[in-house]
Amino acid sequence: MKKVFTQPTVLALSLCLLALILLAGFWPSSGSELSLLEKNLPPSLNHLFGTDWLGRDLFSRSLKALLASFYTGGLAVTLSCSIALLLAMFAQVNCAARWCVDLLVDVFMSLPHLLLLILLALVFGGGAQHGLIMAIALSHWPRLTRLLRFEMQAINNAPYFQLAKQFGQSPLTVIRRHMLPHVIPQWLVGGMLLFPHALTHMAALTFLGFGLDPVNPSMGALLSQASQYLLTGHWWLALCPGGLLLICLLILSYIANAFITALRQGPQTHVSGGEFA
Repeated sequence: MKKVFTQPTVLALSLCLLALILLAGFWPSSGSELSLLEKNLPPSLNHLFGTDWLGRDLFSRSLKALLASFYTGGLAVTLSCSIALLLAMFAQVNCAARWCVDLLVDVFMSLPHLLLLILLALVFGGGAQHGLIMAIALSHWPRLTRLLRFEMQAINNAPYFQLAKQFGQSPLTVIRRHMLPHVIPQWLVGGMLLFPHALTHMAALTFLGFGLDPVNPSMGALLSQASQYLLTGHWWLALCPGGLLLICLLILSYIANAFITALRQGPQTHVSGGEFA
């Protein structure tokens, strides 16, 4: 069954996501206040997501964890997309550069993804936030690099691009003027597709204990700590933060696929959401 994306739906979901981010940014409580008299309370009007084993408001902690995930994931995806674009441009220089980029992409894609994330996080500092950012950034660029390289190769074979190179301009000038304007839309959509995967993998790493900050909560840390209390009947500790993260991921995926559907109506678009799965 073909999925239909409508502009009002995409706009409404985008506004809802923006409102959630603004709510998390301006939420007055950080969720770090302890109240042992209110520990392990189920969801209620006073505590929408309930409280944890230390009496901390889980709704506040979930909002701050989501905001931190968006900030860290945004930096990681921006860096990863920049690496992909630079490598795809470098591959257009000559055959040797294309061979090197293809080899590098094949090497990174041949490694198990979670293992690669853990190794990179350990190399750049497993307990620091910058290690988490570098692990996400250096493990998510290969697929986007390959897609951009194929797109640039198709443009390189176009008659107008061949004529542009015959005017004596440098290769970088030709790429900047006649190739990048056609590739940037695919690059942006590719970044939007990478963002939900970056959030998921970042939650997985923090669940395993990488990039943890004892002061600031993270989605993976909330779920990891909640797993110790599920058997005691405190279901809201995992369901509420996990449900919030899942809703955000579904909204981001829907918006990204809507942009893909819009770009497919153009003459030159080869980005596919399945390539990032």
